[in-house]
Amino acid sequence: MDKNEISFDNLPKAVAHLLGEVAEIKLLVEKTQLSSVGSKRVPIGIDDACKLIGKAKPTVYALVRKRLIPCYKNGKKLYFFEEELLAWIENGRKKTAEEIAKDATDFVNSKRIAVAHL
Repeated sequence: MDKNEISFDNLPKAVAHLLGEVAEIKLLVEKTQLSSVGSKRVPIGIDDACKLIGKAKPTVYALVRKRLIPCYKNGKKLYFFEEELLAWIENGRKKTAEEIAKDATDFVNSKRIAVAHL
């Protein structure tokens, strides 16, 4: 509904539309509040980390020792955060041949433009 359409005749329709919009906004706010409460950073242990990233325990210990995986140590226990492990996995993404070719083409084109401006 457009604000220019509001007149005395269609006032009930406009109010109904606004009530629907307010209800939708209320739901979005409630969802946001619930997700922010539910998204507390809760550390996971080595077993859960192994399951999450699909690696054996000795492999995870080796990655920790080489400081290749994000972790926290308190005493003799290792802790991990799920979102950090998932980000670590994403950072290891290999480019496809198509993406590499596009990057190469973009690089060559940028060099051509730079040389043309000299």
